[in-house]
Amino acid sequence: MTIPILYEDGEALVIDKPARLPIERPRAGGRSLDDHLDELKLGFQRAPMPVHRLDTDTSGCLLLARNPKALKRFNKAFEDRQVEKVYLGILAGTIAEEEGEIALSLSKISSKEGGWRMIAAKKGKPSLTRWRKLAEKDGTTLIEFRPETGRTHQIRIHALAGLGAPLLGDPIYGNGPKSGQGGAPRTMLHASGLVVHREGKPPIEASAPLPADFARLGFTVPDSPGV
Repeated sequence: MTIPILYEDGEALVIDKPARLPIERPRAGGRSLDDHLDELKLGFQRAPMPVHRLDTDTSGCLLLARNPKALKRFNKAFEDRQVEKVYLGILAGTIAEEEGEIALSLSKISSKEGGWRMIAAKKGKPSLTRWRKLAEKDGTTLIEFRPETGRTHQIRIHALAGLGAPLLGDPIYGNGPKSGQGGAPRTMLHASGLVVHREGKPPIEASAPLPADFARLGFTVPDSPGV
């Protein structure tokens, strides 16, 4: 597997993470992004380090820091909300509204039978996502999501609790790919755009092309998918 590089300079890489590639090694073993970090050195002595997380199923823009000082600065940029993120997701359903925002407090719950998941709860951590509808096809909807916060599973639970329909293929908040739901091979979420603002330097800007599995479901690149 070759990892596409979307942006490169002396302190940062942005890669187009393939769907179903976990960032960290699974407990049960198997491949992960760790297997590709040496090839992503690109002449540097250090292997780059992931700055943030994408779920295993999620494809698209992932920022890597090429040294510890850059990692610290980028972490602070995320904490200070100096990062703009755009995601494309396919809902397993249709909605009447054209755009809006979802503000929910999210909390983590777990059970022995079902494992852990996020829920909307008044005592949870606040989260905010702006969204707009891009297209509809065969009872599904392509949505552009712009999360203002970075909570775990934020877009996935915002789709279900805020828009009333889960992401297509989501095994936790929807019916999952094994149900044959719309032919989705995975949770249909793609990190399409990323901008990281830097003091005294031009921002890091990257956009990831629409994945082939989105296209197979009949969706094309929207007019303005980037940040």
